[in-house]
Amino acid sequence: MIETLKDTPDNVAGFRATGKVTKDDYKTVIEPHVKEIAKQNNEVNFLMLMDTDIENYTAGAVLQDMLLGFKELTKWNRVAVVSDSENLKKAVDAFSVLAPGNYKGFPKEEYMDAVSWVSHL
Repeated sequence: MIETLKDTPDNVAGFRATGKVTKDDYKTVIEPHVKEIAKQNNEVNFLMLMDTDIENYTAGAVLQDMLLGFKELTKWNRVAVVSDSENLKKAVDAFSVLAPGNYKGFPKEEYMDAVSWVSHL
């Protein structure tokens, strides 16, 4: 399940993943909010708080995640992923070399640092 975070700055599309995450979560929650942030700011700053394991993402959710990256390809600015998984944080940091924008993984205890970094505060 994906829910929109209410405590993020206006220039950030912030989300929290819990339990099982499906393609419908991307289509009904993430995509509309990302499109709105891109329209308002001409860039996308994206924050994902992972309160579930990546294994709980369905194949459809993984595909929608990749497609979302392509849909606003030139507008991705900063992406912060907050997780206690060292492997996920390392993967996010490594992805930064391949994709446009800046990507950074943060441990959960640095959530506020992630919000500050992703929003440029």
